[in-house]
Amino acid sequence: MPQPRMKKTLRSLANLQPGPGQSAAAAPLNEHPLLDAYSQAIIGAVERVSPAVVNIDVRQQVRSQGQVQEVPANGSGFIFTPDGFILTNSHVVHQAAKIEVALADGRRFGATLLGDDPDTDLAVLRINAPDLTPAPLGDSHVLRVGQLVVAIGNPYGFQYTVTAGVVSALGRSIRSTTGRLISNIIQTDAALNPGNSGGPLVTAAGEVIGVNTAVIMAAQGLCFAIPINTAKYVAALLIRDGRVRRSYIGLGGQNVTLLRRLVRFHRLPVTSGVLVISLEPQSPAQKAGLRQGDVIVAFAGQPVAEIDDLHKLLTEARIGVKSSLTVLRGPEKIVLDVFPEESRARS
Repeated sequence: MPQPRMKKTLRSLANLQPGPGQSAAAAPLNEHPLLDAYSQAIIGAVERVSPAVVNIDVRQQVRSQGQVQEVPANGSGFIFTPDGFILTNSHVVHQAAKIEVALADGRRFGATLLGDDPDTDLAVLRINAPDLTPAPLGDSHVLRVGQLVVAIGNPYGFQYTVTAGVVSALGRSIRSTTGRLISNIIQTDAALNPGNSGGPLVTAAGEVIGVNTAVIMAAQGLCFAIPINTAKYVAALLIRDGRVRRSYIGLGGQNVTLLRRLVRFHRLPVTSGVLVISLEPQSPAQKAGLRQGDVIVAFAGQPVAEIDDLHKLLTEARIGVKSSLTVLRGPEKIVLDVFPEESRARS
């Protein structure tokens, strides 16, 4: 004889069974209340941004044994304007002979490269297509360590793959392919793989706050994204000019530590500088009288402790503008006048 508690349980189970003439499919279980807040946040972010994510197929020109060959490659990107502008990484499309974009709805279009900037690893493409859904762009300045983020991309050709994690750190720096330092990089543990490059890093609110760009293959959970505020600035220049203009003075250097007595004697604000080891012929640096063996400690009145400091100061605003170059030549401190020129395009 079943006990009262057992009878109640059996009645509850009976209520879950389909009635006469009913199938299990006729009474679907509403799973939404069962999903936790974490899952709901990810689902909401993905549904808002994924229509803007694209798969980029390219034919890149590669020189091998003296011959130029075309090899296939792929990456990710995302539409950020209704009229078809797409953000991606420079290394995805640099020197591409042909670019084709596949949208989330299955449509495919040929894309035009409006410009790319290897120094920040960013590029802008454009497609002519109707009914596009752009991704909303956020503000990377308000990010906080520990914040939930979602990466969407096409790793190894597996289209529209979603991974989730947190902002692991802010203000990181990584090297671009040109050797320049990219600053204020976002570090995340949202898993990235080859093919994710150029895809969006998204907040729980469904706003893009980074462009996924790099992963340390030998490590786990060390992935990086270019902040969207940097991407907005660079994208505007690429759309306008097709490139980002910077100045250069034409030297090769290395970071060196200064002798303490020289730092004290000249009352320098830095304890290191840039040792000049080579000069380009007819470069602004050579014309200014800079010599091999000089150590640069300031440019345009700003202290220079390392090569990256000099890179940051050589902006578009310095092109053709008379600028002071403070150097140590032996025990002496001298000031030279240099006129930076526009940096030459790099392949």
